Amino acid sequence: MSEMAHKAESSVPLLVVENLHVEFDTYGGTVQAVRGVSFSIEVGKTLAIVGESGCGKSVTVQSMMGLIPMPPGRITAGSARLKGNEILGRHIIKGRDIRGSQIGMIFQDPMTSLNPTMTIGDQIAEPLQIHRGYSHAKAFKEAINLLSMSKIPEAAKRARQYPFEFSGGMLQRAMIAMAIACKPSILIADEPTTALDVTIQAQILDLLQDLQKETGMAVILITHDLGVVARMADDVAVMYAGKIVEQGSVDDIFYRSAHPYTLGLKLAMPTNDPAKQHKLNPIEGSPPDLFSPPPGCGYCPRCPYAMEICDRQQSDLIALSGHHASRCWLHHPEVTQRPEDLTYAEGQR
Repeated sequence: MSEMAHKAESSVPLLVVENLHVEFDTYGGTVQAVRGVSFSIEVGKTLAIVGESGCGKSVTVQSMMGLIPMPPGRITAGSARLKGNEILGRHIIKGRDIRGSQIGMIFQDPMTSLNPTMTIGDQIAEPLQIHRGYSHAKAFKEAINLLSMSKIPEAAKRARQYPFEFSGGMLQRAMIAMAIACKPSILIADEPTTALDVTIQAQILDLLQDLQKETGMAVILITHDLGVVARMADDVAVMYAGKIVEQGSVDDIFYRSAHPYTLGLKLAMPTNDPAKQHKLNPIEGSPPDLFSPPPGCGYCPRCPYAMEICDRQQSDLIALSGHHASRCWLHHPEVTQRPEDLTYAEGQR
């Protein structure tokens, strides 16, 4: 393959999600958990989906993987194409062709995601037997290699141990080994460092980056930690109340924040600036009730820049520059007064 052809192939999105809607029926009513989410990711890239708890990050990827219970959950609209093939709502996602084979997933809590009655090695070997047809002996040998690749010392000994014999950091490494066993095209990491101390967090993130370089897989990173985003991501989608409110490159999100919610997340982060270390700036208020989402912007009651139209009607994603876009009326061409601490498209100031 020529260099030009290789570049053209690598620029084609590996996964494209369009207008995804997911709902859950409960005794209290219908929760509209995901409301029209669209994004894409290319080969070898890392997309971070960020936002506070309950914004729909995990439900978005779990619905793609066929992991939400139906009922009470249901996908009411949308499309997800992996390498050009539709995978959403079809039998293929319920079988072995996608989940575990082409899309791997690291879950948030490894202790509750692993079977306490099986050894670590057997659990890593199982997807190789199911998806690749390996014998148990061959799969177990490969499981030892995967544990070693995940930087677990004495891998052969550890493969014969049970989850309760592993520390939290080692369990997360074992989960990573299981997720990459079948060499998936995409690895979904659902808050992989939440329950770990800072030192172990850094080791896990370094491991993910090393494995990504070795295998060329794309990574979808779900997190609420902007420090992790700055370290890992190429592109970022900021979610709020079931919608993506801003998306762009990691530099766009951190240095050219264009949505008030993104700016609020940044201001709420601890800082190394001695003049500001004594005070954190929380986002006042609470997210909207998704039993009956507001007709306008979900962030409107908490937004210091809200206008009358924000309460009545939701803005579309407005392109700013390149792939950077924001779902905010402040970027509409007819708006004449804008706050100085938000970024705007060239020529809008």
